[in-house]
Amino acid sequence: MTIPTVQFNDGNSIPQLGFGVFKVDPAGTERIVLDALEAGYRHIDTAAFYDNEEGVGAAIARSGIPREELFVTTKLWNDRQSGDEPLRAIDESLAKLGLDHVDLYLVHWPAPAKGDYVNAWQKLVEIRDAGKARSIGVSNFLPEHLAAVIEATDVVPAVDQIELHPAYQQRDVTDYAAARGIRIEAWGPLGQGKYPLFEEEPVAAAARAHGKSPAQVVLRWHLQQGNIVFPKSNSPERVRENLDLFDFALTDAEQAAIISLERGGRVSAHPNEVN
Repeated sequence: MTIPTVQFNDGNSIPQLGFGVFKVDPAGTERIVLDALEAGYRHIDTAAFYDNEEGVGAAIARSGIPREELFVTTKLWNDRQSGDEPLRAIDESLAKLGLDHVDLYLVHWPAPAKGDYVNAWQKLVEIRDAGKARSIGVSNFLPEHLAAVIEATDVVPAVDQIELHPAYQQRDVTDYAAARGIRIEAWGPLGQGKYPLFEEEPVAAAARAHGKSPAQVVLRWHLQQGNIVFPKSNSPERVRENLDLFDFALTDAEQAAIISLERGGRVSAHPNEVN
């Protein structure tokens, strides 16, 4: 099995399918990430705020997989955006991960009430230039936030990691990003179980047609839309199932039917409200 890669605007590439550790218990992170690596994942998405970078690092060390075969993302939390805090934060994350660089470092939220996200982005440029992150990007940024950091630095983020699932597709953000070569990473790709996505007829019908689970259908939809995804699961069986997406393809009609499920159904916080 070969997981496709997506190229960034800086020339680097990322596996389009990865494994996320949001809300994964720090005590169990090493085991769960090791299971994912053994299943075939090579892209791991964590964050300082998740408090499980140490477990990710321990799993990487135990796996024996060469560093150059892995893609590791972590993120700068909101309370570390001012002054030189981002420079200290990346060093702390690297120490916990046991790495000398990450492949992608993100500003986790714009936190506009703090007024520091432009400074944070400027420091991420320094972090990239120092070789501590191969690529840099943002998460939960709206067009106005993206415009501000690009104007301040002339550096376009490689990615914007945003809430995105069939009921909430954020076309304003995705269109803005596409016009500037910013790749979209979809977090909460299955809607976090907060609405009956798998019972929606377009999803259920495609699952029946292809002999796949509804989750596999939605993840395949993301891939065919060009999104980068990193579903999480504590179940080894589900971890493997989420990787089994490359022996079928949705038709144009099936993709369109899932696109039609858009209803502005955000299930998490608005980026301007997380500070």
